[in-house]
Amino acid sequence: MRGQSRQSTSAATDRVLHPNEAQLAILVGVSPAIAAIREEIRMIADADASVLITGPSGSGKDVVAQKLHQKSRRAARPFVAINCAAIPAELMESELFGHEQGAFTGAVKARAGRFETAHGGTLFLDEVGDMPAAMQAKLLRTLETRVIERVGGMLPILVDVRVVAATSVDLQAAIAAGRFRADLLYRLDVIHIDMPPLQDRPEDVPLLVEHFLAQRQQNVRFTPAAMAALAAWPWPGNVRELRNFVERASIHHSGGIIGRESLGRLLTSSRRLPEPRAVAVVTVAPAPQALPSGLGPDGIDLRQVLADVECAYIREALAISGGTIARTARLLGLQRTTLIEKMRRFDIEARAT
Repeated sequence: MRGQSRQSTSAATDRVLHPNEAQLAILVGVSPAIAAIREEIRMIADADASVLITGPSGSGKDVVAQKLHQKSRRAARPFVAINCAAIPAELMESELFGHEQGAFTGAVKARAGRFETAHGGTLFLDEVGDMPAAMQAKLLRTLETRVIERVGGMLPILVDVRVVAATSVDLQAAIAAGRFRADLLYRLDVIHIDMPPLQDRPEDVPLLVEHFLAQRQQNVRFTPAAMAALAAWPWPGNVRELRNFVERASIHHSGGIIGRESLGRLLTSSRRLPEPRAVAVVTVAPAPQALPSGLGPDGIDLRQVLADVECAYIREALAISGGTIARTARLLGLQRTTLIEKMRRFDIEARAT
């Protein structure tokens, strides 16, 4: 059924990833929250219980869903995603359950729905909190019986699907307002994963920036001061906003180095650029004094000045990376062995605490 046509109203984000087409989902981050989510995925991957992923818009709930599928015993079967907020209410039943030829105007041939397409794999219901009330009852019945009927059809179809749902809506508040069924929430929320906003895990920002730059294959680098400022930025649009920012920065500074002074023109928010905040505590010696403003009549020790600049950037990069040598080397554009040699020469020790 892979070749069957789709309704033109389906959202562009809806997708069917077959094993030979899917890219490996990467959950980027070193924060305790991301480490806990990785461990949770490892523990529940092979269970068939439904999973509800909550968190603000743009925080990466879809990545968690894909990662959960790829770690599960269902990884060899399709991962099918549908954005419940993007499908008109009158087409939602056909999208999920399919339809028979002639079931309604425009149904010129039979079509499998998302449940059938995901048979043996995972069905990801994104923004399930926006699902129309009538469909909530039908979804609940399907989750309880694992049986569907196509629109206009009479034959029951047994489906073997693990359902993973995600929402940025407060479902308890939606239940209180009469917009969401409590019994459906209980059926979906067997296992709960909460995705934190990006501003609650600033230590993940440098890794995410590097990841997005690598995806774009752009030779763009941020100075340590710029990276520290990005880690301090609130990112109201979360990881999605950061990804768009990296794309914009790589277009405006293709092949260049981006300093803190350039960030104000690249960030779209009207907020003032915050002062850098530490994202890790690193036990290193005090930073060198400020560089001289000019040559002066007595000249300068150029070797010492350049050494001070080098030393200062190494210390700043170590602070951003939490003392991780590999990440520090990437921030500075150095080979790992070169960085270690320079740290030895400057008597720098980095131990994240």
